[in-house]
Amino acid sequence: MRQFPPSRIVCLTEETVETLYLLGEQDRIVGVSGYAVRPPRVRREKPRVSAFISADIPKILALEPDLVLAFSDLQADIVADLVRAGVAIHVFNQRDIAGVLAMIRTVGALVEAADRADQLAKQYEQRLAEIASVVRSSPRPKVYFEEWDDPLISGIGWVSELIEIAGGADILPCLRFRQAAKDRIISPDVVREAAPDVILASWCGKKVVPDRIRQRPGWSEIPAVRNNRIVEIKSPLILQPGPAALTDGLAALERLIRENEAASGAMQ
Repeated sequence: MRQFPPSRIVCLTEETVETLYLLGEQDRIVGVSGYAVRPPRVRREKPRVSAFISADIPKILALEPDLVLAFSDLQADIVADLVRAGVAIHVFNQRDIAGVLAMIRTVGALVEAADRADQLAKQYEQRLAEIASVVRSSPRPKVYFEEWDDPLISGIGWVSELIEIAGGADILPCLRFRQAAKDRIISPDVVREAAPDVILASWCGKKVVPDRIRQRPGWSEIPAVRNNRIVEIKSPLILQPGPAALTDGLAALERLIRENEAASGAMQ
């Protein structure tokens, strides 16, 4: 790192962008991922320098960053190019709620805002605990979360955890510990046999088409399909392992699960 704290930061994923804005440290950001949309003002304030698995390396280097923040092995090729160019990198790899909270605290420490970051993380921890403590109906509605449609990929760790905090029962909780998407590929029969009450989908950057889900062979008798409880959650709300998932993403999950419970009660 050229200096500490870094004054010129490039963020290759959205969650570190949102975290820096929440900490009041957005002036340090000189370049962002093309997927950065939170807060909305970032779209007009910061230049786009990357997609998720590709980046404009010359553009990043021209910004003369003191630090680049990246995420996971999926950005390894980008990171390798930047490391060879002499750029300082910090690569996060959070895949569960604990990891998200640690990321927030680490970003804060990197910009000398550790106290503010710790306070922000504690606020999220308190809110998560409050929502988790709400008395729920029994049995909890069974929820299938679909991260991709071809092949079928179930939800990653933090999504599974948030479903349970919001009052649902993830039909595939054992998969939450599998970090790579390829390790969460499932057969359509697994979902059919689990008979979820709710299907929530976020197809990682493309629009969910409920009719495609309804028309899958053998799925017509799944309660969620039969009762028309197939709902899209926008990717920026739930698939970014950062503040968005812990706030608006969780709120969306809680609302959708609550609506399902109300509809089920009305049918009885």
